[in-house]
Amino acid sequence: MRHAHAVADVRAAESALMADVPDGALMQRAAAGLASACARLLGLAGGVYGSRVVVLTGSGDNGGDALYAGARLAARGAVVTAVAAAPRIHEAGAAALRGAGGRLIAAADRAADALREIAAADLVIDGLLGIGGHGGLREPAASLAAAAQRDDHLVVAVDLPSGIDADTGEAAGAAVRADVTVTFGTLKPGLLIDPGASHGGVVELVDIGLRDYLAPPVVASAQAADIAAWLPRPSAESDKYRRGVLGIVAGSDRFTGAAPLAVGGAIRGGAGMVRLVSSQVPAGLVRQHWPEAVITTTEAGQKGGQAIEEAGRVQAWAAGPGMGTTEAAASLLAAVLATDLPVLVDADGITLLAEHRDLLPREAPTLITPHAGELARLLNADRADVEAHRLRFATRAAADLGVTVLLKGSTTVIAPPAPDAEVLVNSTGTAWLATAGSGDVLTGLAGSLLAQGLDPPRAAAAAAYLHGIAARLAAEGAPIGSSDIIGSLSAAIRSVTA
Repeated sequence: MRHAHAVADVRAAESALMADVPDGALMQRAAAGLASACARLLGLAGGVYGSRVVVLTGSGDNGGDALYAGARLAARGAVVTAVAAAPRIHEAGAAALRGAGGRLIAAADRAADALREIAAADLVIDGLLGIGGHGGLREPAASLAAAAQRDDHLVVAVDLPSGIDADTGEAAGAAVRADVTVTFGTLKPGLLIDPGASHGGVVELVDIGLRDYLAPPVVASAQAADIAAWLPRPSAESDKYRRGVLGIVAGSDRFTGAAPLAVGGAIRGGAGMVRLVSSQVPAGLVRQHWPEAVITTTEAGQKGGQAIEEAGRVQAWAAGPGMGTTEAAASLLAAVLATDLPVLVDADGITLLAEHRDLLPREAPTLITPHAGELARLLNADRADVEAHRLRFATRAAADLGVTVLLKGSTTVIAPPAPDAEVLVNSTGTAWLATAGSGDVLTGLAGSLLAQGLDPPRAAAAAAYLHGIAARLAAEGAPIGSSDIIGSLSAAIRSVTA
C-alpha cells in the first residue's frame, strides 16, 4: 500500500522530528535525496559533469531544498543557475549554491536571461512552491513554469509540482508538469489524485525520518500485493454457494447489452453463481453468452419485491446497469435496497437514487459507482465542479449518503462513509477504457467481490485495480470493447496472484 498524509500531519511530524535532530538536518536530508535523484537522471543523459541545471526557487523551504541540491550538483561539476521567482529566497541555500560555484539571477530583473537559461538547461528543478501552496502559480512563476514545459529537458519537482494542492491534487490555475517528483517523508494525497497525479510524473519517495512521527494516512493506493491478499480463494471445501452468489438487476429491452456485460464481469470475477433479474430480451442474450447464469425474467406490471424474492438466495446484489428509470425499475431498486444484504448501485440505479433520496441511507453495506455526471446529479452539483474537486465530492457524498463511493475517472477515488476513514485511490487502467459498457463490467466484478465477502471499500479498490489491469492487457495500445475487458480478467487476476 502506498500511503499519503495530509499537509497538517506532515507539518506536525516535521516539527516533532526537528526537536530531536540538529538544526537544518531535515533540509539537508531532503536536499541530499533530491540531488541524488537528479544526478541519476543526468547520468542517463550523459553525466552530471558539464550538464546545465536550472533551479526555480521561491521563498519557501522547498526553494531551500532545491538550492541546496543545486549546490551539491554544482560541486560535482554541473553548471547550475538559480532563478529566483520571489524577492526573498532561502538565504543559506543561496549562499551554499554560490559557494559551490553556482549563480543566482532574479526573474523580476532579468526575465530574458532567466528564459534563456531555462531553454538551454538539461534539467530544471521546480522549487517554486511548497506543500502549503494554494491556487495556481502567479507571475513570474507561471511564466517560468511554462518555459520549463516548452523545451526538451527533464523537469524534477521538489516534494510536489508547484501549483498543485498537496491535500487534494487540484490545480486551480497554472501548475508545473514534472517528469519526476521527489517527495520527502511520505506521499502527499495530491500526488495520487488527478490532476496532481498526472502532473507529478514518476514519484520518488525520500526517507527523511518522519515515519515514527506521522499520524494515520488519509489516502492510500493499493498495490498488487494488497489486491492479492484481499482476493478470496476457494478451498477444497468450497462449493458454488460458499464462493459467493451475486444477484444482478441489469438490462432492459432498450439497453440489452448491459446485462451480459455485468454478468460476465461477475463470473470472471470469481462469483460461484450469478442470478440475473431482467426483462425478456436481455435475459435471452445472457442465456446465449453466459449459460451458467440463473435467470429470473420480469413481467410487465410485476412488483419489484416479487421478482427479487423469486430470484432466490444471494449474498449480495448489484443493480443499475441498463435497467432504465421507469417506475418498474424504481420498484426493483427499492426492493433490492430493502434487503439486509450488501448492495452495489450503478448507472441507471444512481439516476433513480437521485429521484428517490429516501432510499438512502440504509443499514447494510452499500457501494455506489458513479462517474462525475452521475454524482453531480445525486448531489445536485455541477459536473465540472465534481471533476475539478474529485476528493471533496466523493467524501462528501459518502458522508451524506452513508455509502462507500467509487468515483470513476482517470484516478478512481473510493471514499468510505466513516468521516475519518482512509480514502483509497486507483490509477491502473488506460484511456481505451472510455468505451460503452466498461462500467457494466466493473459493476459485475465489484459485485462479485461483495458477494465473496469483501467489504465495500476493498471490493471497490480490488475491482478498480483488476478492471484497469484487464483493460491494459486487452488493449496493448489499440482500441478495445468492453467484452475484451471480460476476456482479460482472468489474466489480470493471475498477474497479481501468481
